[in-house]
Amino acid sequence: MKHLLMLPIVLMLVISSSLAETAAHSHADMHQHRISDAFVPKEPGQGAFASVQEIVELLLSDPQTNWERVDLEALRVHLADMDNVTLYSTVAVEALIDGARFTVTSKQDTVRLSIKNMFLAHSLEMSGTFGWNLSAEEVPEGAVLTVTGPIEDASKIKGLSFIGVMTLGMHHQSHHLAIARGENPH
Repeated sequence: MKHLLMLPIVLMLVISSSLAETAAHSHADMHQHRISDAFVPKEPGQGAFASVQEIVELLLSDPQTNWERVDLEALRVHLADMDNVTLYSTVAVEALIDGARFTVTSKQDTVRLSIKNMFLAHSLEMSGTFGWNLSAEEVPEGAVLTVTGPIEDASKIKGLSFIGVMTLGMHHQSHHLAIARGENPH
């Protein structure tokens, strides 16, 4: 009699265990299906992190990478400079007949250093892009970038402002890879 009373309990346990396992598989299958069908973000959440990730993938896939020279810390510092200049500087624009002069400054020491690092190196590298002349000079609170070209480009230069001019050309990607490889791109 005792065994007959235990039978329904055992059956209920077996059935509920089976149902729980089926539900767990069903949930896992649904989760897996949703992930594989979903659009996956391309960037891992932050621009500098994404840039470093892209460079790491390139370095790992290149059998010629000299790991003794790789310097991702230098790239991280450069990306921090880019962030500081882009987000935390103040810009005064002076229109010129053939371009513009951009005085980029900050009251913060780290941002001032970033401005000087970025402008002096990039003006040399980018001079000649679109037939424009770029020159930079240090001032106590930052740097002055002068961009000149044909008179018909003056309004374009002024409209781009310093940040637009800094983006011209595809030099940043190769520049970042050179920094990460431990090369001096300047």
